[in-house]
Amino acid sequence: MRAVVQRVSEAWVRVDGREVARIGAGLLVLLGVGQGDGDGDADQLAEKVVNLRIFADDAGHMNRSLLDVGGELLVVSQFTLYGDARRGRRPSFVQAAPPVEAERLYRRFIAQAEAAGPRVASGVFQAMMDVGLVNAGPVTILLDSGRAF
Repeated sequence: MRAVVQRVSEAWVRVDGREVARIGAGLLVLLGVGQGDGDGDADQLAEKVVNLRIFADDAGHMNRSLLDVGGELLVVSQFTLYGDARRGRRPSFVQAAPPVEAERLYRRFIAQAEAAGPRVASGVFQAMMDVGLVNAGPVTILLDSGRAF
Protein backbone atom coordinates (compact mmCIF):
# COMPACT_ATOMS: atom_id res chain seq x y z
CA MET A 1 0.00 0.00 0.00
CA ARG A 2 1.09 3.53 -0.65
CA ALA A 3 0.01 6.70 1.06
CA VAL A 4 0.55 10.38 0.48
CA VAL A 5 0.05 11.95 3.92
CA GLN A 6 -0.56 15.67 4.09
CA ARG A 7 -0.87 17.68 7.29
CA VAL A 8 -3.86 19.98 6.80
CA SER A 9 -5.73 22.72 8.57
CA GLU A 10 -8.79 21.53 6.66
CA ALA A 11 -9.67 19.20 3.78
CA TRP A 12 -12.80 18.14 1.92
CA VAL A 13 -14.09 15.88 -0.86
CA ARG A 14 -16.81 16.66 -3.38
CA VAL A 15 -18.53 14.24 -5.74
CA ASP A 16 -20.72 15.69 -8.51
CA GLY A 17 -20.45 19.13 -6.87
CA ARG A 18 -21.76 17.85 -3.51
CA GLU A 19 -19.53 17.77 -0.47
CA VAL A 20 -19.34 14.22 0.90
CA ALA A 21 -16.62 14.59 3.54
CA ARG A 22 -14.82 17.35 5.45
CA ILE A 23 -12.31 17.53 8.27
CA GLY A 24 -10.67 20.27 10.27
CA ALA A 25 -7.05 20.11 11.39
CA GLY A 26 -5.45 16.71 10.88
CA LEU A 27 -4.28 14.55 8.01
CA LEU A 28 -5.43 13.96 4.46
CA VAL A 29 -4.33 10.53 3.23
CA LEU A 30 -4.40 9.59 -0.44
CA LEU A 31 -4.31 5.79 -0.31
CA GLY A 32 -3.36 3.36 -3.07
CA VAL A 33 -3.61 -0.42 -2.88
CA GLY A 34 -1.19 -2.51 -4.92
CA GLN A 35 -1.09 -6.06 -6.28
CA GLY A 36 -0.21 -8.45 -3.46
CA ASP A 37 -1.17 -6.12 -0.61
CA GLY A 38 -3.00 -7.78 2.27
CA ASP A 39 -4.54 -7.19 5.67
CA GLY A 40 -1.12 -6.75 7.27
CA ASP A 41 -0.29 -3.89 4.90
CA ALA A 42 -3.53 -2.08 5.74
CA ASP A 43 -3.07 -2.61 9.48
CA GLN A 44 0.58 -1.54 9.50
CA LEU A 45 0.00 1.55 7.37
CA ALA A 46 -3.03 2.68 9.41
CA GLU A 47 -1.01 2.34 12.62
CA LYS A 48 1.87 4.27 11.05
CA VAL A 49 -0.38 7.10 9.86
CA VAL A 50 -2.19 7.75 13.15
CA ASN A 51 1.10 7.63 15.08
CA LEU A 52 3.25 9.57 12.59
CA ARG A 53 4.86 12.41 14.54
CA ILE A 54 4.47 15.37 12.18
CA PHE A 55 2.64 17.86 14.41
CA ALA A 56 4.50 20.49 16.42
CA ASP A 57 5.12 20.16 20.14
CA ASP A 58 5.42 23.16 22.49
CA ALA A 59 8.98 23.78 21.26
CA GLY A 60 7.86 23.79 17.61
CA HIS A 61 9.44 20.42 16.79
CA MET A 62 7.57 17.73 14.84
CA ASN A 63 7.04 15.47 17.82
CA ARG A 64 3.30 14.86 18.11
CA SER A 65 1.02 12.45 16.30
CA LEU A 66 -2.53 12.80 15.05
CA LEU A 67 -3.64 11.02 18.22
CA ASP A 68 -1.59 13.36 20.43
CA VAL A 69 -3.17 16.49 18.95
CA GLY A 70 -6.72 15.14 18.62
CA GLY A 71 -6.70 15.67 14.85
CA GLU A 72 -9.05 14.27 12.23
CA LEU A 73 -8.29 12.00 9.29
CA LEU A 74 -9.65 12.10 5.74
CA VAL A 75 -8.87 9.02 3.60
CA VAL A 76 -9.27 9.14 -0.18
CA SER A 77 -8.67 6.15 -2.45
CA GLN A 78 -6.20 6.83 -5.26
CA PHE A 79 -5.15 3.92 -7.47
CA THR A 80 -2.98 6.29 -9.51
CA LEU A 81 -0.34 6.08 -6.76
CA TYR A 82 0.59 2.85 -8.55
CA GLY A 83 0.96 4.56 -11.91
CA ASP A 84 4.24 3.67 -13.62
CA ALA A 85 5.38 6.27 -16.13
CA ARG A 86 8.98 5.13 -16.52
CA ARG A 87 8.32 4.04 -20.11
CA GLY A 88 6.50 6.24 -22.57
CA ARG A 89 4.12 9.03 -21.67
CA ARG A 90 1.02 7.13 -20.64
CA PRO A 91 1.18 5.62 -17.12
CA SER A 92 0.54 1.92 -16.66
CA PHE A 93 -1.59 0.91 -13.68
CA VAL A 94 -1.00 -2.85 -13.77
CA GLN A 95 0.55 -2.78 -10.28
CA ALA A 96 -2.69 -1.41 -8.75
CA ALA A 97 -4.88 -4.00 -7.02
CA PRO A 98 -8.16 -5.03 -8.69
CA PRO A 99 -11.10 -2.89 -7.51
CA VAL A 100 -12.79 -5.50 -5.28
CA GLU A 101 -9.60 -6.23 -3.33
CA ALA A 102 -8.57 -2.56 -3.30
CA GLU A 103 -11.91 -1.52 -1.81
CA ARG A 104 -11.72 -4.23 0.86
CA LEU A 105 -8.26 -3.10 1.96
CA TYR A 106 -9.20 0.59 1.71
CA ARG A 107 -12.12 -0.07 4.09
CA ARG A 108 -9.89 -2.14 6.39
CA PHE A 109 -7.40 0.76 6.57
CA ILE A 110 -10.24 3.11 7.52
CA ALA A 111 -11.57 0.70 10.18
CA GLN A 112 -8.10 0.24 11.69
CA ALA A 113 -7.54 4.01 11.80
CA GLU A 114 -10.96 4.56 13.42
CA ALA A 115 -10.22 1.89 16.02
CA ALA A 116 -7.15 3.89 17.07
CA GLY A 117 -9.39 6.79 18.05
CA PRO A 118 -9.49 9.72 15.63
CA ARG A 119 -12.58 10.84 13.74
CA VAL A 120 -12.19 9.44 10.23
CA ALA A 121 -13.96 10.66 7.10
CA SER A 122 -13.54 9.19 3.63
CA GLY A 123 -14.08 9.80 -0.03
CA VAL A 124 -16.23 7.64 -2.29
CA PHE A 125 -14.40 4.59 -3.63
CA GLN A 126 -14.03 4.61 -7.46
CA ALA A 127 -15.81 7.96 -7.81
CA MET A 128 -14.44 10.97 -9.66
CA MET A 129 -13.74 13.31 -6.75
CA ASP A 130 -12.64 16.89 -6.25
CA VAL A 131 -10.31 16.96 -3.25
CA GLY A 132 -9.52 20.25 -1.58
CA LEU A 133 -7.08 20.97 1.19
CA VAL A 134 -5.09 23.58 3.01
CA ASN A 135 -1.68 21.96 3.49
CA ALA A 136 -0.35 23.14 6.87
CA GLY A 137 3.39 23.70 6.70
CA PRO A 138 3.40 22.48 4.00
CA VAL A 139 4.05 18.96 5.26
CA THR A 140 3.74 15.99 2.90
CA ILE A 141 5.09 12.50 3.67
CA LEU A 142 5.19 9.45 1.37
CA LEU A 143 4.65 6.01 2.93
CA ASP A 144 4.85 2.53 1.44
CA SER A 145 3.96 -0.62 3.37
CA GLY A 146 6.66 -2.50 1.47
CA ARG A 147 9.15 0.20 2.44
CA ALA A 148 9.98 1.01 -1.18
CA PHE A 149 10.57 4.57 0.05
